Amino acid sequence: MLPKEIIQKIRHIEIHTAHLVNDILAGEYQSVFKGRGMDFAEVREYQMGDDIRTIDWNVTARTGHPHVKQYVEERELTLMLLVDVSSSGEFGTVEQMKGEIAVELCAILAFSAIKNNDRVGLIIFTDQIEKFVPPKKGKKHVLRVIRELLYFKPETKKTNITEALEYLHKVIKRKSVAFLISDFISGDYKKALELTNKKHDLIAITITDPRELTFPDVGLIELEDAETGEQVLVDTSDEEVRRLFSELNTRQREKRHKFFRSINLDFIDITTNRPYVDEVIKFFRMRSKRLQ
Repeated sequence: MLPKEIIQKIRHIEIHTAHLVNDILAGEYQSVFKGRGMDFAEVREYQMGDDIRTIDWNVTARTGHPHVKQYVEERELTLMLLVDVSSSGEFGTVEQMKGEIAVELCAILAFSAIKNNDRVGLIIFTDQIEKFVPPKKGKKHVLRVIRELLYFKPETKKTNITEALEYLHKVIKRKSVAFLISDFISGDYKKALELTNKKHDLIAITITDPRELTFPDVGLIELEDAETGEQVLVDTSDEEVRRLFSELNTRQREKRHKFFRSINLDFIDITTNRPYVDEVIKFFRMRSKRLQ
């Protein structure tokens, strides 16, 4: 049986995301993510104005009258959530930790998907595949996805984004909409990201805390890498130290964004000190305009 605290968290997330999904995101989601293509529906007699390229020559020859093929859009999609649960996600200096925001983002996306009758699947990863939940439809299934994210205890602390993307290729053979949610503190993932973006409709969601970009002046502090355990003593009262730290992280962030753009990868950049919903809505509307 689930602990009462987890049940309450699941309920809170469900209530919190209901308004966003019902009033804002569900329609945006449907307009942005199209079906997998056109499926054959039926054959009917040719009518004036029909595209001659749709003529079914076999039926036409058999009946002696021109017939055309009709197609309908295959609306159903598979939404895959790839969620980084490495130890660096257990960090936050504002109201929420990065991992908590990741769970809420998944809930919003998953509820938007099932509202459009799409399937939702989940890959939880660190530097290995921690959990795979095969894609299914329905509210009950989405609540299970949220439960897994809240209740899951990873076996390792590190991150390997390439491992997660390669696993996606193995378990999902047809094109899917895949959200990769991570702080992208990982080894080289560029090749895997580029290959996945060609096969799937991949969107990267980066989650960053402000203190990962700049230091406040709080004197001597001991920092520990959540994934490696390495510790270092930093004098934050030194203006030069703060400047170098900020410049280094800004360059890394800009370099990552530049790479995303170079492979035409859509991304949403989220920081824990700003409402993440605004960034998600902005992304949907930007992409919707692009597809018009």
